[in-house]
Amino acid sequence: MKTADFAHVTEWVFDLDNTLYPPSARLFEQIEVRMTDFVMVSLGVDRPEADRLRDHYWQRYGTTLAGLMREHGVDPAPYLTKVHEISFATLTPDPALRAGIAALPGRRFVFTNGSSPYAEKVLEARGLSGLFDGVYGVEHADFHPKPDAAAYKAVFARADLAPHRAAMFEDDPRNLAVPHALGMRTVHVAEAAVEAPHIQHHTSDLAGFLAGLRR
Repeated sequence: MKTADFAHVTEWVFDLDNTLYPPSARLFEQIEVRMTDFVMVSLGVDRPEADRLRDHYWQRYGTTLAGLMREHGVDPAPYLTKVHEISFATLTPDPALRAGIAALPGRRFVFTNGSSPYAEKVLEARGLSGLFDGVYGVEHADFHPKPDAAAYKAVFARADLAPHRAAMFEDDPRNLAVPHALGMRTVHVAEAAVEAPHIQHHTSDLAGFLAGLRR
């Protein structure tokens, strides 16, 4: 029974992009264009090469930023500012999602590979401001991105989070492997389900899933 699976949970951790807003908002498409532009300018390469490098960084390090930092010593601050200078016009408030998160017992957190200022703007546009006990970006993870175990260690230490009493909601299946290994309840938020030992639940409707947990 789904509700029983979460009876012990008092710590709720949510990814941001394509988790607290639907992929149909296409926010990350804007960010990806700006990521590629940043790689082109910073490394002096053309667009095809920048795309190739971004795929290499994503596969090896988890994010474009992590690859730029580790292979080229890029300063993360200008990068995080530039890539998140986007329009939030496609985002709309979601009262049902707000009600579902507000009803969760215990503490609630956002943990994103983006920056916390960017996350705050997304939360405001979605009508979710003021719901969370902490909003953590990659800067709070010492610039280690999910799925790097060091990222979870850093953020969970900041939050004083007890994994065995926590649940993690994520759109990227690979970002649920470490939470599962730590003893967290894992929920994959996406249109298509992925079968994997570290994924315990799946939903394509986060608001509806949370409504089903009310007890």
